[in-house]
Amino acid sequence: MSSNFVDASSPLGAIAAQPSYVVLPRITPSSPHYLTVLDFLIAKFEQIPADVWLERIKQGKVHWQNGQLITVQTPYEETQRVYYFREVNVEKKVPFTEDILYQDEHKIIVYKPHFLPVTPGGDYVNECLVHRLRIRTGIDTIAPAHRLDKDTAGVMLMTVNPDTRHAYHQLFLDGTIRKTYQAVAKLNDSLPTPALPQTWTVKNRLERGVPSFTMQIADGVSNSHSEITLLQINRGLGLFELEPVTGKTHQLRVHMQSLGMPILYDRFYPELQPKGDDNYQQPLQLLAKRLQFIDPITQQINDWQVNDLVI
Repeated sequence: MSSNFVDASSPLGAIAAQPSYVVLPRITPSSPHYLTVLDFLIAKFEQIPADVWLERIKQGKVHWQNGQLITVQTPYEETQRVYYFREVNVEKKVPFTEDILYQDEHKIIVYKPHFLPVTPGGDYVNECLVHRLRIRTGIDTIAPAHRLDKDTAGVMLMTVNPDTRHAYHQLFLDGTIRKTYQAVAKLNDSLPTPALPQTWTVKNRLERGVPSFTMQIADGVSNSHSEITLLQINRGLGLFELEPVTGKTHQLRVHMQSLGMPILYDRFYPELQPKGDDNYQQPLQLLAKRLQFIDPITQQINDWQVNDLVI
C-alpha cells in the first residue's frame, strides 16, 4: 500500500475530460412533465443555477449519446441518455498516488488512496481514480467494477474491455467475490477486555438518512449484513477485520457505529461534521484490504491484498 505524495497544484477551475450522463426518466401520470431537456436538467440538478445550464448548452457541452448537440429548444425524450461535462470553479489536487498492482487486457487491480474519488462527483471532475488511470495507461475504456468511498483506501477491481465488463459485474451480483476490510476504532468503554479474536454478526435495515448521502438504521426487515472481528488492541484502539456480506452504502461505517465503536476519523458517523477541507493527516481508518475471486475469463484464482492498518 502506498501513501506517496504527488506534487499538489494550486486550486483551479476545471471541466471533466470525460462526459457524465443522465437517463431521462419515463413519463408517468404522476411524474413531472418536461417540455425540453433543459427543463429536466434544471429540475434534476437543483444545486446548479439555470443560467449555468443555459450557458453550457450554448457552448455545446450537452449532447445526446450519438454526439448530436442539445439546444435550448430540444424536446424531452424519455429513456434517452443526455451527456454533459461536469465543471467546478475550484478543483484541488489530491496529494496521494494510486498504485497499479496488476493489469491485463480485461482488468486492472489498483490500490486507491484515501481522499481520491473513484469517479467524478461533487467538487471533483478530473481528480478521480478513473481519469488518472485513463491518463496513465492511455486506455479510455477503464471503468470501476464496484464502489469504494472517496474517504476509503484499498484494493479495487477496474474493468478494461467493454466486451467482458459484464462478467466482472456479475461476480458482485452473484456474491462470488470476497472483500475483506480493516478498520481502526476507539474501543467501547463498556467492552470487557476480551480474549482475542472477538466477533460480531451485525444485521439490520439501512435506509437513506438526512442528509441523503448518509445512511441510518431503520425498523424493518434486515437488508445489510457484516461480519466483524476484533484482531488487536493497543492503547484503547482496536484493529478490526470486516467482511461485508451485503454491499449497502456506508454499511461498514454504520455497523461499526452501531457497536459503539465508530471508525477513527469518520466525518459522517456518529455525527456529521461540518463540510471543510480534507485533513490529509487524519484519513478515515478504513481499508479495503483484500479482494479474492476466480477470474470469469481466465478461470484463474485472484487474491490481491495490501499492507495492514497500524495501531
